[in-house]
Amino acid sequence: MTGAAGTVRALALRAPGAPAPVAVPQVEALAAHGLAGDRHADPRSPRQLLLAGVDVYEELALPAHLLRENLLLDIDTAGLESGMLLRVGAAAVLRLSFQCEACGALTARLGKSAGSLAGRRGMLARVEVGGAVRAGDPVAILDARRPALPEDWRQRVAMVLDAVPPGMAIGYADLAHVAGIQSSYCRAFPRVLAALGPAYAARALPARSGSSAPRWDGAGFYD
Repeated sequence: MTGAAGTVRALALRAPGAPAPVAVPQVEALAAHGLAGDRHADPRSPRQLLLAGVDVYEELALPAHLLRENLLLDIDTAGLESGMLLRVGAAAVLRLSFQCEACGALTARLGKSAGSLAGRRGMLARVEVGGAVRAGDPVAILDARRPALPEDWRQRVAMVLDAVPPGMAIGYADLAHVAGIQSSYCRAFPRVLAALGPAYAARALPARSGSSAPRWDGAGFYD
């Protein structure tokens, strides 16, 4: 069973090294990888693509692509939930990750309008099933769901650490990447790990750690 949700209004890709997204008529979603040719395509990331709602652009009179979305939908993305599966077009299925926070640079560009964007920048997602996606394609919410990811990044860090194989550890950079947070958050890891307890702290290693524990890079966490 599926429920109709809306349509794709526009598409964009941001190639590796490109300063901004570029409008395209079609994208190819690759299962467990992301969008072909996009800088965020990565099998270990929960941030493979960003879905934004056209209502935010219209309400705040934003210039095109300001939110850096890949898919612009005529859906209020604030109402979407982590773990939902969306079928887009004839075949592609997206697994919703969590709401995307507005970064400092975006907040600065918005100025006084920044507060109106709270919780409304868009929803991050992964590609569950691949397929072509075109402007005008229908979007439907599937009845099936995947486990939800917490909106609180500290809880996501704990989830990744829970998945570290016995006898192994994960580096700070890989931990941030798999948890879907910026590398700058690594500075907060010692405090967060101390709060989680010694068992968690032993599984996460800073870049200059002298530990001989085998490293896990998070591969397979989203399988």
